[in-house]
Amino acid sequence: MRPDHRACLLLPVFLTACASVPQGGTEATLALLETSDLHANVLSYDYYKLQADPAIGLERTATLIRQARAEYPNNLLFDNGDALQGTALADYQALVKPAACGDTLAIYKAMNALGVDGAGVGNHEFNYGLPYLNQVTGSHFDVDGVPADAPRCAGPNFPIVLANIYSARTRQPLFAPYRILRRQIAATGADGKPVTVTIRVGIIGFAPPGVLSWDKQWLAGKVYAEGVRETALKYIPRMRAEGADLVVAISHGGIDGAPYTPEMENANYHLAQVPGIDAMLIGHEHLPFPDAASQRAAFNLPGVDKAKGTVFGVPTVMASLWGKHLGVIGLHLRHDGTRWVVDKSRTTVEARGTRQKDGGYVAADPSIAPLVADEHAATINYVKTPVGTSDFRMSSYFADVGDISAIQLVNQAQTAYVQDYVKANLPRYAALPVLSMASPFKTGAAGVADYTDVKPGPVALNNAADLYLYPNALHAVKLDGAGLKAWLEKSAERFNRIDPANGAQQELVNSAVYGFNFDMLTSADVSYQIDVTQPVGQRIVDLRYRGAPLATTQEFLVATNSYRAAGGGAFPGLDGGKTVIAAPDSSREVLIAYIQKAKQLTRARNGATRSWRFAPVATKGAVVFHSAPGLLDLAREAGLAGVSQLKQDDGGGKGFALYAIDLSK
Repeated sequence: MRPDHRACLLLPVFLTACASVPQGGTEATLALLETSDLHANVLSYDYYKLQADPAIGLERTATLIRQARAEYPNNLLFDNGDALQGTALADYQALVKPAACGDTLAIYKAMNALGVDGAGVGNHEFNYGLPYLNQVTGSHFDVDGVPADAPRCAGPNFPIVLANIYSARTRQPLFAPYRILRRQIAATGADGKPVTVTIRVGIIGFAPPGVLSWDKQWLAGKVYAEGVRETALKYIPRMRAEGADLVVAISHGGIDGAPYTPEMENANYHLAQVPGIDAMLIGHEHLPFPDAASQRAAFNLPGVDKAKGTVFGVPTVMASLWGKHLGVIGLHLRHDGTRWVVDKSRTTVEARGTRQKDGGYVAADPSIAPLVADEHAATINYVKTPVGTSDFRMSSYFADVGDISAIQLVNQAQTAYVQDYVKANLPRYAALPVLSMASPFKTGAAGVADYTDVKPGPVALNNAADLYLYPNALHAVKLDGAGLKAWLEKSAERFNRIDPANGAQQELVNSAVYGFNFDMLTSADVSYQIDVTQPVGQRIVDLRYRGAPLATTQEFLVATNSYRAAGGGAFPGLDGGKTVIAAPDSSREVLIAYIQKAKQLTRARNGATRSWRFAPVATKGAVVFHSAPGLLDLAREAGLAGVSQLKQDDGGGKGFALYAIDLSK
């Protein structure tokens, strides 16, 4: 809602002059606008590629916000969370030149200018630790690790709510669990005449409980989590008792039809069944919802209407990621004489994209870029810092079919770090072989430009950040051969099951399994095949260590990241209990140091050791996948002779090409 709509709230004595008490039969439409998973993408700019990218950026979403506000004069704008981390700009403000107490983060400058009314908290808000989060949100956390006399610093101009993460010291929520916003809205009285009335909108926030594992190094012993459903059951009656006319859940999670547990990551299927919720603003899964064409299993569950945008009748929207969409719920309200009631038959839900029908994008709002010009320029200058050179192109366009050019270097850096760490600190593990797991973080999930792509030549800090997207800490776990195979089996869920006798085209990649969960080895000591004709859990075949079948009792140290080691992705056996090294350094810092020491990267040394292959099988029909067009030469350079491009445009309207892979080669 625009600031001028709030003017009469500043002096409560004048409330009666501004708004009347709603009477039975009064009707109004109130729009709930949502941004989600912005990941610090303020501008339409890719700091890893050092070029403009019109497909991303809050400055584009801002145009959609302006358009929606013109359509819906009664509106509230909310952010779902994961706003503070995800770009080099965010890292620069958190790690390189940390924001001072009086500084407002770039993402909050933009959100303030847009008049955001409230925000939730995502899991990535915790990536830089509690002291940083306390500072930049203008909070005063009563938790271990945050000094009691820490000043209250600059933060956003809007309330942040989070109900299910608690201080271990006080047993109270870290942030305010909910807020009730009083707003004046234009309505139509029962007599058909315009009237201004007061409405009280309660907002409550939820984060995935898994954050306690994913950011264990920052949070262990300091905070604890409760499940989303039981938290809602506790607080929503209080919100109603305190006068909330509407309750809006800002829940940083997606939709999952599995049986409910308090640890559930995407619990909104169950949250929607809690009485008293009028609308849900969801996120975390980086998808648009509603989406009538989606084949995602969770969007086709009983009780989920993927076309109308409801979950068990509750209007629900998810605004994708990086500013690509704006969620818009047009709540049609009618007052029954006692309370406001949502007319679900006239309520609309949309995820509006910045991409237009002609393939172009809405124009950027020109007011945003000047707000963050200094931070933007400083970030570009920082990421240009050279760290080495490379004679080959490191990319993830064909990572799903065997190109390890953007992965082996990460594995080498992590392996070397763990080997050195063991020699210096853990001699009892000196006899154990060290392996490393890494995944392609960018595999097109956010669009045709969403791939790692480091060209030959100078390698700078922005390239290292492209190769390792997240600020995870480096961890190492102790596993036996059986545990290693189970890990690889979970990774192989990235693929659909292929029927060799099927003459129709079959999709190789299971889009419901993200690329960052496709962990792989790139070690000359280990080889294995993935048999995609077999069911999940039975796909890893001919797993060998130094040429011999891998013994189930053979022990290893496996380098990975803090997210995976602590249970992220629900990999079997990885729950934090097998961690033997929790390094003080991030995986990205480890990678940068490795490149600086190596100086010159070559394909022979750093991009040609592939541990895995698909098990050979002849298929009657084509096995296909999607990637950026015109890059067949990269597949050839990676030794992928069985890859061919079938269509320059796969027809999906997103710029991808259709490729095929001959699994018999």
